[in-house]
Amino acid sequence: MDFEFRPCTLELNYEAYVKFLLQHHDELNLPYSFAVKLSFICSPLLFGKALLIFNEEPYEIAGAAGFVYGTGNNQYEDRHVCQVEVAFLQQGYRRTSLFTQGLQALVNEMKAGNPDVEKVQFWTSPSNEELEKLFSKLSALPGSTRSVINGLAFYTVPFTELESYSTRLYARLKLQK
Repeated sequence: MDFEFRPCTLELNYEAYVKFLLQHHDELNLPYSFAVKLSFICSPLLFGKALLIFNEEPYEIAGAAGFVYGTGNNQYEDRHVCQVEVAFLQQGYRRTSLFTQGLQALVNEMKAGNPDVEKVQFWTSPSNEELEKLFSKLSALPGSTRSVINGLAFYTVPFTELESYSTRLYARLKLQK
């Protein structure tokens, strides 16, 4: 399958991004009320970037991701921090190759939007074994951390380490094709 990674730059993209994530809000593993989930979904459109992932055949949205530069606690002035607010792939598309392509696209968008990004962080449920297995690879990168705060797992990864990791994964994927 071929995929297109499209940054949300037009109103049409914004609408598709929000509509897609609202349709799947129960599957996002965000342990918050709907209103708080909505803020996580929409904040990348205001303070960062959002990305749609299209399956080219059939032409449909397979996933979406969004991040912000800075943190709400610091009024988004700490732009060296990039916080992933939402990342979602529909169940039928969850496999290593799409994760690898998506991670590469996400890292590229982060760097394009702010070349001074130093750290990437995100929150997730600590009790989801599938996610823990996936994210343990990220927390094993040099300088990365994982902690549990208020019942949520909080991950931080140095941007340079995440960029190197995604580049290595992507290069391996290309060799396999």
